[in-house]
Amino acid sequence: MQHLETITFPHDISEFSDIIDVRSPEEYELDHIPGSINLPVLDDLERKEVGTIYKDNPFEARRLGAGYVSANAAKHLQTILADKPPEYRPLLYCWRGGMRSRSFTMILKSIGWKAHLIRGGYRTFRQHVVAEIDEFFNSESLNLQVLSGLTGVGKTRLLKAIEAEGGQIIDLEGLANHKGSLLGESPTSGQPLQKKFETLLWHHTSQLDLNKPIFIEAESNRIGNVHCPPALWKALNGARVVNVNLPTKERIKLLREDYPHFQDSPDELRKLLEVLVRLRGNETVDQWKAQVDAREWDAFVESILINHYDLCYRKPGHEKSNYQEVTANIEVKDASPSSYRETAKQILSSSY
Repeated sequence: MQHLETITFPHDISEFSDIIDVRSPEEYELDHIPGSINLPVLDDLERKEVGTIYKDNPFEARRLGAGYVSANAAKHLQTILADKPPEYRPLLYCWRGGMRSRSFTMILKSIGWKAHLIRGGYRTFRQHVVAEIDEFFNSESLNLQVLSGLTGVGKTRLLKAIEAEGGQIIDLEGLANHKGSLLGESPTSGQPLQKKFETLLWHHTSQLDLNKPIFIEAESNRIGNVHCPPALWKALNGARVVNVNLPTKERIKLLREDYPHFQDSPDELRKLLEVLVRLRGNETVDQWKAQVDAREWDAFVESILINHYDLCYRKPGHEKSNYQEVTANIEVKDASPSSYRETAKQILSSSY
């Protein structure tokens, strides 16, 4: 049997030509090492079939699995891997460094490529992610600064402006692909599942400098269908809070710019508004629906801000709030990019 060279995560994986995830597409979609490519040796149906047979007949399952692995490996060698040079150096992993990744690695090594395995597979990587997130947000050096404020003041825009001016940010809504409210779902793509969200968070925070301030937007514990890891939620509780203000007229303008899809799909918006009947009553929701039907967008946005979102806002320091008292108030003049750039410069100059 060939000797299989293994590495333990974390490791300098940049030395490898490719990181190959040999798990099924379903497993890969759930979560994977950032930058890895999916070359499954068992597809979703094959994996389920082999797993079912294995419970009663391990030998038959291994025989069947070996056939599938060989066929899928041949397909990858004839397509994705067809033009790889002799010095190709791939790093492979499966769920826990078992038969799937070992079988494919042996095939690649027999060709002459310097293939390596991740010892413990994805499971080891996942343990590393959880531990690193916990260590990062529990660090005594962490200087987390929270941007708070009413819906529509442009906290995400301000985060992006801070980043453009050289500051460090964590864009939780960007990582979660959700704006964090009833109407916050992306119209074009779904959210990552929890494990993938945490991997994205780990990958981003691993590139940040703990010796410098890190800016983040105030969020609820849940952002759509994902939630903040416990260490992050605890860190938010003790962070410095900067409250952002923007005139109501400009908030309306900003929200119309950020949610154009609802103006194109009013029927979808009407369905979402039904959820608010329990909180705001039929009369208020019927008024919003009438404004949507009449395409009175400014009036609708102003009303839902004042009569719903502003009422939901829990000020930092409130007994039901997760956040500390506000330590600074920042006024953004208007919703223009130049105003957010100027505000970003002001925040950065006062936070160091």
